[in-house]
Amino acid sequence: MAFFLLRKREGSDVRSRGPLADRDFLLLLAATVGVFTNYAPLLSVVPLWAAVGGSDHSGVGTTTAVTMATTVGIQVCMSRLLRWWGPYRLFVAGALLLGVPTFGYPLSADLGWILAVCAVRGLGFGIVTVVGSALVAELTTPDQRGRAVGWHGVAVGIPQIGFLPLGVWAADTFGFPAVFLVTGLSSSLAALLVGGMTRRSTAYGSRPEADQPSSRRVPLRPLTAPCLVMLVSACALGGATAFLPLAVDTVIVSASLFALSAAMTTGRWCAGAWSDRYGAGRLLVPGAILCAAGMAGLAVAVAAFPVLAVAAAALYGFGFGTVQNDAMVVMFHRAGPQNHGTASAAWNVSFDAGTGAGSVSAGLIAQAVSIPGAYGAAAFLITAAVPFAWRDAGRRRGSAPAR
Repeated sequence: MAFFLLRKREGSDVRSRGPLADRDFLLLLAATVGVFTNYAPLLSVVPLWAAVGGSDHSGVGTTTAVTMATTVGIQVCMSRLLRWWGPYRLFVAGALLLGVPTFGYPLSADLGWILAVCAVRGLGFGIVTVVGSALVAELTTPDQRGRAVGWHGVAVGIPQIGFLPLGVWAADTFGFPAVFLVTGLSSSLAALLVGGMTRRSTAYGSRPEADQPSSRRVPLRPLTAPCLVMLVSACALGGATAFLPLAVDTVIVSASLFALSAAMTTGRWCAGAWSDRYGAGRLLVPGAILCAAGMAGLAVAVAAFPVLAVAAAALYGFGFGTVQNDAMVVMFHRAGPQNHGTASAAWNVSFDAGTGAGSVSAGLIAQAVSIPGAYGAAAFLITAAVPFAWRDAGRRRGSAPAR
């Protein structure tokens, strides 16, 4: 890896060999792994730290809620911030806002202090998610963007596959301060990686958004269908991750969540390679159908056949990974090079708002009916969005095939 990070770019010949031949893109992937190595394990460790401090269940739940609230809050402002400050400086600021406050968790397990730290870290996470996606478009040409988004998805997924299940184990084995130290350093060091990028403009004739004298407002209607499919699919993710541990055996839960994360990462990568060859926007419908089938499978597994949960989770994960990648690529194409930040913000808000809303709504439905009922409702919601994606695909093409 050091060889790839240190080698020089070789002009357009490097470009022709794909995004992984580009030093700046590799630095972005490494920085993405760094910030998600902070985010993924703390999804479970921070609530546990609050419980250690004496917080009740509602207090424990607010740690994630506060993080996601400030995440979405800053994401809706990112289009303007990108025009003001540019993606490189914003990524450095976001990585530091995510990483440095992490060192403050060990100072107190009082809920008020934990929520204050969570709020600041949420701002940092919201910044790096939007800017990271925008930089994928900034650093690549349209004909290789599907693969680039896919590799970015792999960089996001690796920490979640590896460190999300290990976070609580590491806190129990090495202590909470050690986990907070390592994860804080991981995101802080990511800022250095982005600081080492060469800050060049895109190869297809546009300049970074911050350098544009003015940026035309992107029409939101072309982004509606991809955002809708993303939103309802992410709602299912929130319900699946929040309530599966309450419904089946611990071993099955661990295997199912691992399968979901691994399949989601694989789906993103495969969809990226496919869309570069055949065109973006064609996988939203089949991806959504797979998501609905997976959630229906989880409903059946929880109700009667727990062993099916692993396969159902993998099916949903692959479908959602496909939806994520295809939605992002088609939104970049429709927004145009001057509005990559707007497209990235819309995609990330759909993801994070959907995840949070899905967790809450699944809880309400599960309380009123059952957990299988909540999963069945998620499958129905995704299915209801399929006609909108189908009609949208018939009206417009996300991109022409690369070849």
